Amino acid sequence: MYMVYWTEVADGESSAQGRDFPSEEMGAALKFMEQLRTRQRAGEGICFVTMSSENPDSVGHPGVADPSPDYNWKKRRR
Repeated sequence: MYMVYWTEVADGESSAQGRDFPSEEMGAALKFMEQLRTRQRAGEGICFVTMSSENPDSVGHPGVADPSPDYNWKKRRR
């Protein structure tokens, strides 16, 4: 799944926006982002255009986990 986020600014007020795209529509998400950036370059109040993705088939939570108790990594100096 892909999420496109952007901020619209009008009359000094900003509002966060978002739109989701299915996993198989990455091209559509990128095209939508380019349309937003085109509007931004034309002077419209659009900023902070970004995309985030998440794998719905992931088996674990994203991020860093604590190492197991038997993990013994050391940086060796020569």
